[in-house]
Amino acid sequence: MLYGSILLEVVGGFIVLFIVVRILGKTQISQITPFDFISALVLGELVGNAIYDKETGFIIIIFSSAIWGLLIYFTEFLTQKSRKMRYILEGRPALIIKKGKLDWLQMKKNKVDIDQLQQLLRDKGVFSIQDVEYAILENNGGISVLRKAEADQATISELKITGEKRQVPYTFISDGEVLTKNLEEAGLNEEWLYNELNKKRLGKPEDICFAEYLPGKELFIQKY
Repeated sequence: MLYGSILLEVVGGFIVLFIVVRILGKTQISQITPFDFISALVLGELVGNAIYDKETGFIIIIFSSAIWGLLIYFTEFLTQKSRKMRYILEGRPALIIKKGKLDWLQMKKNKVDIDQLQQLLRDKGVFSIQDVEYAILENNGGISVLRKAEADQATISELKITGEKRQVPYTFISDGEVLTKNLEEAGLNEEWLYNELNKKRLGKPEDICFAEYLPGKELFIQKY
C-alpha cells in the first residue's frame, strides 16, 4: 500500500506539473524573471513536500498545485492586459549606462555594483566600460549593450590590415578604493595615480567611483 500510494502521488504530481506548465506557456530560461523563478520553486515544493508527507494525499496535491497554478495564471493575465500591472509585477528595464556615462542612481536602485556590472559586460564580450554607449539592465538580470561606434567598426580581417595587440584594461579605483595590486600588475604605483588625478583636478580617490586604465590611453574616470 505504501509503495502504491507513493507511485500514485509521484505520477499524479508529475501530471499536474506538466499540465500547469503547459497552461502557463513557454518561457526561455534566459527570460525567466525573479517572480517566475520563485513561482517555479514554490510549485515544485508543493508537489515535493506533498509526496513525502504521509498525511498528504493525492487530492491535496492536485488542489494545492491547481490553486498555485491559478494564481500564476491570473498574474500572467494581468501583466498581458495591463502595462501598469506589468511594470508593478515584473519591473522595468533600467538604463545604467547612458551616452557612455554610468547612472549611479539606477545602479544603486537595482543593487548593481561596479564589479557586477563589469562581469555582466564581459559576458557580452565587452571588457571596457569605455566601449559602451548604452547598457540596459533587463528584468531577468541580464544586460543589453550598445557599443560605441568607434568600438564597433569593421573587423581587422575585413580591412586586411595588421591590428594592434589587445589588452584587458586594469581597474585602478573601484567604489572609491585604490586597487594597489592592479597598479602593480600594470607596472605603475599610487604616486603615478595621484599625479594623474591632480592633472585632471579630480581630488581624492574617495571621490571617484570608477577608474580604468588601458596601456597607451588616458586614465578613464567616472565620478560619483
